[in-house]
Amino acid sequence: MVKAGVDVALIAPHEKDEVVDGVRIIALPTPRSRIERIFRLTWQALHLAWREECDVYHFHDPELLPVGVALKCIQKKKKVVYDVHEDVPRQILSKYWIPRLLRPLFARVVATAETLGTKLLDGIVAATPAIARRFPPNKTVTVQNFPVINEFDSVAHIPYEERPPNVIYVGGITAIRGAFEMVQAMELLPSHYKAKLILVGEFNPLSLKDTVSRLEGWKRVQFLGWQSREQVVRWLGKARLGLVVLHPTSNYIDAWPVKLFEYMAAGIPVVASEFPLWRQIVEGAGCGLLVDPLNPRAVAEAIAWLLEHPQEARVMGERGRQAVLEKYNWDQEAKKLIELYKKGSNSSRSSSSVHQSSRGFPGAASYPGGERGSGPHRPALRR
Repeated sequence: MVKAGVDVALIAPHEKDEVVDGVRIIALPTPRSRIERIFRLTWQALHLAWREECDVYHFHDPELLPVGVALKCIQKKKKVVYDVHEDVPRQILSKYWIPRLLRPLFARVVATAETLGTKLLDGIVAATPAIARRFPPNKTVTVQNFPVINEFDSVAHIPYEERPPNVIYVGGITAIRGAFEMVQAMELLPSHYKAKLILVGEFNPLSLKDTVSRLEGWKRVQFLGWQSREQVVRWLGKARLGLVVLHPTSNYIDAWPVKLFEYMAAGIPVVASEFPLWRQIVEGAGCGLLVDPLNPRAVAEAIAWLLEHPQEARVMGERGRQAVLEKYNWDQEAKKLIELYKKGSNSSRSSSSVHQSSRGFPGAASYPGGERGSGPHRPALRR
């Protein structure tokens, strides 16, 4: 949005108010618990967003639906957009921290809240076509989270044969995202491959790391924890293949996982869960192998095949990269988002949004009111 000439502010958990890459960050404290996140920071974000007096408010967390509705009621002439990253009702059904018996009730409550709340809002941004089908088509646009091409240019052209025999996984590390199966696959992989599993991300819950680390395959794991975007790209340049072996839960079988397309953008083949949608993507691009994600041996065999056939693996990586260049990239998606904002602008002034940080906390991003000529490099927060 900054590149499109918009004056942007982001309200999100951060250490301090500052300007980063042309974006004014308005800092919220980092929540110490889910209760604090939902009940305290939510309304603090509302206050800060309302004070910005923006043209467009764009929020990303389902618990911020009341905030979005409140902003619409307070600022009737402003545009309010709900960005839906996940099929939240389905996602709730696999939330480990919600008692199992209560999950269907919570899912119905959220589904009802989304249905009622979005009737009052001006636009819905859905992360996938499957999510978009849940919302009114006249106000919904699908904007998929595909890679920014040039972010991976530095590693996409590293000669495949020069890469160490590393297997990489990037993202949240949970049981239903294949934490056990990935480590068990490394145990089953013959030692002569000298392969290592690079885990980039955080365990959720944290206690899961203690359990997984007791597996025999953990000896072949290098756990890096959270990494910056630049560090993630560098590690992708040190891998020969990427894993995305999510379990066949209702929320994942229709998902378009960001990590899958980032592996492709980095020029490495993928080993992915054998879901119908993912089959279309992976086989359509000819960029990897599909496996039963619940079968560690199948995962290990796919890894072994790619390590044994570096020429074929290299070609798969090249085809995946080409598919991103031609189809699965952010440039086309950004145009959809910009067009949505343009339709709702009340003037030549910019917009605002309620947003979440990259680590899943609530906050608000704003495209604040004020002439474009004032630019995004004003003081971080008007007092």
